[in-house]
Amino acid sequence: MMTWRHGVVRSLGRSWSGAQELTVQLLGGGAASSAAAAGDEVRALAYPDLVGMLSPGDRVLLNTTAQQRGLGTGGYALVVAQPDTLPVDPPPGPGHIVKARYTPQQTMVLGVDEQESPYHELLREADDLAGLPVVVADLHSALPAVVAGVRAEAATWGRQLSVAYVMTDGGALPAAFSRAVAGLRQSGWLTATVTTGQCYGGDLESVTVHSGLLAAHLVARADVVVLAQGPGNAGTGTRWGFSGVAAGEALNAAAVLGGRPVASLRVSGTDRRERHYGVSHHSLTAIGRVALAPADVVVPELDGDLGARVRVQAAALGDRHRLVHLPTSGLQAALEASPVPLSTMGRSLADDPAPFLAAAAAGVHAARLVLGDQRGQPA
Repeated sequence: MMTWRHGVVRSLGRSWSGAQELTVQLLGGGAASSAAAAGDEVRALAYPDLVGMLSPGDRVLLNTTAQQRGLGTGGYALVVAQPDTLPVDPPPGPGHIVKARYTPQQTMVLGVDEQESPYHELLREADDLAGLPVVVADLHSALPAVVAGVRAEAATWGRQLSVAYVMTDGGALPAAFSRAVAGLRQSGWLTATVTTGQCYGGDLESVTVHSGLLAAHLVARADVVVLAQGPGNAGTGTRWGFSGVAAGEALNAAAVLGGRPVASLRVSGTDRRERHYGVSHHSLTAIGRVALAPADVVVPELDGDLGARVRVQAAALGDRHRLVHLPTSGLQAALEASPVPLSTMGRSLADDPAPFLAAAAAGVHAARLVLGDQRGQPA
């Protein structure tokens, strides 16, 4: 089910790598709706690589479905096409991997692992991450916090570590949707982004999570990998109906390939939903039930009743996994230094420090695995 509207671009807003915000005045389309009627102005997002560059006065075709239902990170109407102006055809080039397959906006990319790639021979028989730490998080919002933890720990050693982001397709498919990724790349906090499965737009494209991890290791030459879905986690309030369940499969992939899987717990100290307070049931299910290979589960040491609750909940994961209890003192300053805003489920670092401290602690542990600090060995 899709809700379509015609509109005219009235003004341009912020832009970042691969994305452009717009204000669009609706012209109508479909049945009249009080939520999106002719004459209304809406906030929209375009991907110029798909639909071409836009200017005020251009007519656009919009998908307003998620915006009208109040769904989706960002609350945008999405530009489907410019009906009056087609983008220029891309120049001929290699690549035959189609992503967002069999949708009207499917796009063709050069996969790092496909036959036309200059890295095909490097990856053709590749099968070993050689102990590369792979920090797996449920939510995209953990990404900058994990990187902050890696950088903070490396700095105590007088070192810098390169970090690659492997993006999975449980949330947004275009990497360009993430302002966090754009900001982290621009600031140098991320060395590369690898888009896997159906998501696209990374520095490197891969067909699977497995080949994406190998590309992060062998092509991007990352010291640490952070793996998470793109923005827009889907959940249903059921035990198994959430996109973050794939975090467990990602931990398995890292282990199968000879990496060092590190689980970043999803934690909250302010979420009013019992299933997400303390350690989220998403983490307990993905790590405790789906991840069959042993992983390092980083348990952040938090103050008060919340810290006690997290310790008790995490203890249930200790039968299969290695629990690594890490202090979070000093990580607040590292998080505040992030070049991109920290926000999860609509809450900032000031609103709810716990999720970001937990993610940063996972980054600290990953850095210690690289740097050889004995304090980083599993408890």
